[in-house]
Amino acid sequence: NGFGKSSIFSASKQLQGNPSTFSFFFFISLRPCESRATTLLSPTMFRRASTLLARPFLSARTRSFSSDLPAAGSTEDAFVSAWKKVIPNIDPPKTPLSFMAPRPATPSSIPSKLTVNLVLPYSSELSAKEVDMVIIPATTGQMGVLPGHVPTIAELKPGVLSVHEGSDIKKYFVSSGFAFIHGNSYADIIAVEAVPVDQIDAAQVQKGLAEFTQKLNSASTDLEKAEAQIGVDVHSALNSALTG
Repeated sequence: NGFGKSSIFSASKQLQGNPSTFSFFFFISLRPCESRATTLLSPTMFRRASTLLARPFLSARTRSFSSDLPAAGSTEDAFVSAWKKVIPNIDPPKTPLSFMAPRPATPSSIPSKLTVNLVLPYSSELSAKEVDMVIIPATTGQMGVLPGHVPTIAELKPGVLSVHEGSDIKKYFVSSGFAFIHGNSYADIIAVEAVPVDQIDAAQVQKGLAEFTQKLNSASTDLEKAEAQIGVDVHSALNSALTG
């Protein structure tokens, strides 16, 4: 403890004419029951680090991000080729990839129509329907999707899904789900429930809204409040769909 509370040791070794040499400075605390070392990097080290990161072998290992799947099943072809080399007299077994149709490639020009699939757990409401635009009730707000839209995944909230085809507009009330917008002007919309707005009973909506509002006001537990709030939100969205 003859060094006092703390001492600073500089361990620096510089070689003449060698800019790649690093300088290290150690701060060692000599307080009782304490031993600590902190390394500070010299400016030379930072310059060498930036040079290293700029080398070609690092950039060659990076690849651009893409949300599209490959159009061809290279894994399937490799499996079939390896199978025929080992057992040429027996047909190779079917793999899951063999039952999947390859995704259409992204067109070089923007199509004039948007192809929409609206799928429910029990039915397919729209199948490969070509439309001009769809407006999706996403949790981030109303999202209009036109042909050539960038690939996007959006979570649905209770609201109106509008399908525009010329002057005809078909409206569905969706409860929840997801929308997958692909780069080839395809839109897959998976909803838990979707009902045409013209099939909704306005009287039942008003009755349900009043019922859940009363439950929300009289709720005594967090669970009761959450369940009542969901009912109020859904029926409010239904009422807006009918009056809007």
